[in-house]
Amino acid sequence: MPSLAQMTGSLHIHNFYIGKLKAKQAQLFESDPELAQLLDNVAEVLSEHVVALVDEIAEMESDDE
Repeated sequence: MPSLAQMTGSLHIHNFYIGKLKAKQAQLFESDPELAQLLDNVAEVLSEHVVALVDEIAEMESDDE
C-alpha cells in the first residue's frame, strides 16, 4: 500500500495535469473541437481519480489519529 506522502504526491501530480489539460483544451476548442473534447474527457477521468485519492488520504489520516 502506498504511503500517505506518496498518495499526497500523486494527488498533486493529478491536479497539475488536470490544469494542463484544461488549459490546452481551452486553446484547442475553436481549432480542433474533437481533440479538445478528448482532453476534457481525460481531465474528467483524472478528476474522478482525484476524488478517490482524497477519500483514501482522508481515511489514512483518520487511521493515524
